Amino acid sequence: MENLQTRGHLAALLTAVIWGATFISTKMLLEDFLPVEILFIRFVLGFIALCIVCPKMIRGTTPKQELMFAGAGLFGITLYYLCENIALTYTMASNVGVITALAPFFTALLALVFLKEEKKGLKFYIGLAVALTGIALISFNGAALKLDPKGDLLALTAALMWGFYSVILKKISAFGYSTLQVTRRIFAYGLVFMIPALWLSGAQPGLSRLADPANLFNLLFLGLGASALCFVTWNYAVKVLGAVKTSVYIYLIPVITVALSVTVLREPFTLMLAAGTALTLAGLAVSER
Repeated sequence: MENLQTRGHLAALLTAVIWGATFISTKMLLEDFLPVEILFIRFVLGFIALCIVCPKMIRGTTPKQELMFAGAGLFGITLYYLCENIALTYTMASNVGVITALAPFFTALLALVFLKEEKKGLKFYIGLAVALTGIALISFNGAALKLDPKGDLLALTAALMWGFYSVILKKISAFGYSTLQVTRRIFAYGLVFMIPALWLSGAQPGLSRLADPANLFNLLFLGLGASALCFVTWNYAVKVLGAVKTSVYIYLIPVITVALSVTVLREPFTLMLAAGTALTLAGLAVSER
């Protein structure tokens, strides 16, 4: 049992590391692609990869189970990423980073209501407050605080959508299907729900944009790494650790982004970044305990 828990924590950690690197890729792609186009392409790539790795289909599901899969695809794929990516076009990335980090808080509240989980103790909320303070220091380092009601509300909605996804995923984990099969089914529903958004956004096919090596690399990274691989590892972690404990790893994503910007992009590591990183890690440790 202890080894299983360790694998769950490692899976969540790996996911946070890769998701921490996705912001740069998404920001670069937004220069040539609409937010919904990026989402659709990355999840199509992820779906194809999962079909190759695990061709065996899920069979014999009940209507209730299919409803759960559809809900996970709607909340965790379509609505979460649409809200987050569109928010980036209205407000600062720092705002989005701080607000979406509220996802563990929403997950804890929704798990209390829908999963009948035990009420979280004071330590969880102290850890949440400490981690969010650290994330705020990281995100607003050297930037002026600017609020945009439309963008910030979209980011808050994204955090709420992830909370619903985490709770639904915990229910799905009790069905007994493999993590690969579950992830592929969720991707399929997410892609179906994206089609109306593609049509409404006026997206146009343009394969010439894929001729740019940077665009192609970023889409492959988002599709195969951040989508196909990471959703499998994240869903596995939720299955092993539970929805709330896994969601706390979301706190690490801004820390990973900072670490990569310092080591890869050679950006300066300021005192505010150091304090923010320390507070975020401390908040994570307190919440997990």
